[in-house]
Amino acid sequence: MISVGRLRAPYIDDVEHYAKLLGRYTRLTQIELRDPGARDGGAERIAARLPRGALVSLLAADGEQLDSIAFARFIEARRDSGRDLVFVIGGAHGLDLAAAEHRLSLGPMTLPHQLARVVLLEALFRAHRIIAGEPYHY
Repeated sequence: MISVGRLRAPYIDDVEHYAKLLGRYTRLTQIELRDPGARDGGAERIAARLPRGALVSLLAADGEQLDSIAFARFIEARRDSGRDLVFVIGGAHGLDLAAAEHRLSLGPMTLPHQLARVVLLEALFRAHRIIAGEPYHY
């Protein structure tokens, strides 16, 4: 996960909680980049940090909206493909990232970018529980 903007309280505890839970299922790397403001959203710096060959999914309001089961299938298909999957969360001024092959929406409402990190991590944890056939409310 690459995120623009610094994570602050109260979101730090939730991000750490879900990152720890996800460690049972997958390798998670979190990269946090300073928010450059309204200039370009940091697209060049983000592109430089993307692993070669990775599928890049940009969180965007106009992205694909998936329920928990469909998101689990999306994650499982990416895992089965053998490609790294990178989610990119822009800062407060948004982000246009040409390297993104996929756009994902967490819903029609705009979320603060720090909260979007928590929601994405929870969704990833839920997806991995579904893939593993473990009980989880969905």
